[in-house]
Amino acid sequence: MENEAINEDLNFDNRIELDGLRDAVERIKKELSKVIIGQDNFVELLIVALLADGHVLIEGVPGIAKTVTAKLFAKVLKTDFSRIQFTPDLMPSDVLGTSVLNMKTSEFEFKQGPIFSNIVLIDEINRAPAKTQAALFETMEERQATIDGITYSFSNPFMVLATQNPIEQEGTYALPEAQLDRFIFKIKVDYPSLEDEIRIIASHHERKGAAPQTSINPILDTKSLEDYKSKTQSIVVEEKIIKYIAEIVSKTRNHPHLYLGGSPRASIAILNSSKAYAAINGRDFVIPEDVKKALNPVLNHRVILTPEREMEGMTTENVIEMIVQSVEVPR
Repeated sequence: MENEAINEDLNFDNRIELDGLRDAVERIKKELSKVIIGQDNFVELLIVALLADGHVLIEGVPGIAKTVTAKLFAKVLKTDFSRIQFTPDLMPSDVLGTSVLNMKTSEFEFKQGPIFSNIVLIDEINRAPAKTQAALFETMEERQATIDGITYSFSNPFMVLATQNPIEQEGTYALPEAQLDRFIFKIKVDYPSLEDEIRIIASHHERKGAAPQTSINPILDTKSLEDYKSKTQSIVVEEKIIKYIAEIVSKTRNHPHLYLGGSPRASIAILNSSKAYAAINGRDFVIPEDVKKALNPVLNHRVILTPEREMEGMTTENVIEMIVQSVEVPR
């Protein structure tokens, strides 16, 4: 009888119904794997960022399917998609839109720019000057744009996927720290393994010239996506997990190997990402492993190494691992 009473107290049934969300995530992964081969972590991070309502900076050399993945990701979500190629002569109005005189009414009408979409791909974001970068600040943070004193709200979902090439520096501008901080993740995409490259070549050959988009079918609609995002926000986070996140981010601010640490926005990004990781794994509560998964993509573009450590070849990931090892894991 005593054991029965204990079992009744330890009821591990989920309080939030997450089966539909977990199933949808698996179907999205399976659908994208038809074309995107060997980038499982990349795809999972995109899904986590989407559920956490964040934007993503994708860094990698040309030719590793950064742009293709962004396009196909928008297709499986059945959302509007736009692409903006950033160049050194790009103006804010090319992104946000501009007011045009209507000759019939003799009044100015606002023509929306390509930023007014659901999934927005910004190719080579580091090629545009500071003035154009600044035009993205309000859109990414407040999900709105103010033009000629009038505020225009964006429809949900709104997600910016920006790419940059870490190798080529000619004609590029370093992104301002304020801009970097608005991306929930920085995803570093590497070359595929030999086995994956063989599968990529074989897959391309089998398509016989057909565009990758033809192989992908829509999985989610906007209504279902907003429902899943709402459920993700309701994931339970215990006080000890919140303290764990705060301690890790706080240590980045006074670590001897770091010149700049994470901001409170970084702490919130880790929290939201951890909830999304819990949700896609079918749990309605966050565990320390969810937090650990979120740390590198959230922090690696927000913290800056001291010049001495950078010259020694140390990486931000090395320092983040040091900090994780120094903070007691909640039980």
